[in-house]
Amino acid sequence: MTVRIGMLGAGFIADRYLVALEDVKGAEVTAVFSARKERALDLAARRAPNARVYDNMAALAADPAVDMVVIALPNEVHVEAVKAVAAAGKGVVCTKPLARNGEEAREILAVVTEAGVWHGYAENSAFAPNIVKVFDMLAAGSAGKPLTLRAREAHSGPHAPHFWDAETAGGGALLDMGCHMVEVARIVFGKDNPVTEVFAHGATLIHADKTSGEDTAVALLKFAGGEYATLETSWIEKGGMQLRHEITASEGRFVTDTMSTSVWGFVENPGGYLVEKADRETGWVFPVPEEARSYGFSQEMRHFVEAFALGELPRENFTDGVVVNEIIDACYRSIASRRWEPVSGG
Repeated sequence: MTVRIGMLGAGFIADRYLVALEDVKGAEVTAVFSARKERALDLAARRAPNARVYDNMAALAADPAVDMVVIALPNEVHVEAVKAVAAAGKGVVCTKPLARNGEEAREILAVVTEAGVWHGYAENSAFAPNIVKVFDMLAAGSAGKPLTLRAREAHSGPHAPHFWDAETAGGGALLDMGCHMVEVARIVFGKDNPVTEVFAHGATLIHADKTSGEDTAVALLKFAGGEYATLETSWIEKGGMQLRHEITASEGRFVTDTMSTSVWGFVENPGGYLVEKADRETGWVFPVPEEARSYGFSQEMRHFVEAFALGELPRENFTDGVVVNEIIDACYRSIASRRWEPVSGG
């Protein structure tokens, strides 16, 4: 079965998803949308030359040559986009975070539930091969019971202007990147083991000229089983993308770190694309081979296409997105109150 895919969005993440879909057997991109049609035309020419191009979301969703729609749009458009796709009765994948807050996330889940449409939550960290290897080894009992997790995601700041508008986007670095680490922690400690309360701090340390949101934040998550996770997010760190996890278990530990690449070098002249948010192209460089695979984009898209073809709900779906948004909401309440805050849902 060929799953025909419509892409809502023509920015960086849409481009990454289309690269990832090139790696997926049984997937065909048949339509691309952007509110600025010239951007959709450019992206389609580069990644999906046979795709139809739209500047209307509902029209793309209604296209009979589209079976599943992938939403790769700014946070503030997710509710509208999901409604358009659900109204057309199509399957839908939405990029992270699912929404700007828990209220919107619950609305999105209600929309797809009422419409009876298939849904997937595109949290690529849950599919990144190095992290999945840890999941598998923990599941096999190799290190005993996982007890603590420390995670850090950091870079020098977003590449798209809409991220900096915290009021419109729903938050700053904590929402943008904390959602990745929250979901990894939920998988490590068990999705049936809810986060009960959180403590968080956030500040704007460098980018006050660009945003009223936090460019740096730290959060502590307590789980019902007694485990805890410490999460650090940063938009102020130079030198490329850092994605690191340290997991301590009763009989072992694990570390993943994307800065420890299999290729590094010193160059005096640019040599092409290195990695997302590399900051510089010369000097000591640390390129990431097969970035779409290394970061889990290819694997998540393969899983979604296969699950959709089988009519099965994927292991990451909108229910997970709701829980993540509710945990992040509690973190923002804690930043404001300077106290531990309970999590609604968890």
